[in-house]
Amino acid sequence: MAQILLLTNALAPSAEVLPALGLLTHQVRVLPAEAAVLVDAPPADAVVVDGRRDLVSTRSLCRLLRATGLSSPLLLVLTEGGLAAVAADWGADDILLDSSGPAEVDARLRLAAGRNQLASAPEETVEIRAGDVVVDEATYSARVRGRSLDLTYKEFELLKFLAQHPGRVFTRAQLLQEVWGYDYFGGTRTIDVHVRRLRAKLGPEHEALIGTVRNVGYRFVPPRRDRTPAEESVDA
Repeated sequence: MAQILLLTNALAPSAEVLPALGLLTHQVRVLPAEAAVLVDAPPADAVVVDGRRDLVSTRSLCRLLRATGLSSPLLLVLTEGGLAAVAADWGADDILLDSSGPAEVDARLRLAAGRNQLASAPEETVEIRAGDVVVDEATYSARVRGRSLDLTYKEFELLKFLAQHPGRVFTRAQLLQEVWGYDYFGGTRTIDVHVRRLRAKLGPEHEALIGTVRNVGYRFVPPRRDRTPAEESVDA
């Protein structure tokens, strides 16, 4: 059950503005169609504005609501004749015809509230850590002891892929397929070139993180303190 604020100056809001809304189980609080009323209004899952009669005032109200920091989804109730006047700069998230049925009204309210929750959710920071090396997928950056590495896109992708599979050995052909993709027609020599550049950028203290497996390919070698028993046995 959602908390809905209905902004309208109608004398009989439930019957006039959006009759279908009264048939749903949502809690609806009716307030005058003025931005100032939201100062003391309770939190709402959605704000519904009655725009059936005065499109000019409705446009001004919607823009004012957004300018004053309204974060809840904003839905407009319009007659069919008002649809042509609405534009993106009004700031509305969705439109409801005053003749909409209960199922449509409920679906649009739920979708608007759901999109708002997704948009306001904090982004997950995905970091891969291996000793002093940090690979940050969110910012496409890599650091060694806090020092940023100046990597090209493919160098970053190669380092990230290897770091995601510590200890696992990949052939050059596998790396070419996973990092460069099926549509890349270059030779596997490009893997050796990128590994050499990566090691140079990691520096002498950390170049061993990318290990060579003779006649096979490459693997990410975690610092000894980060290794699992299985990885230790490989080097034994």
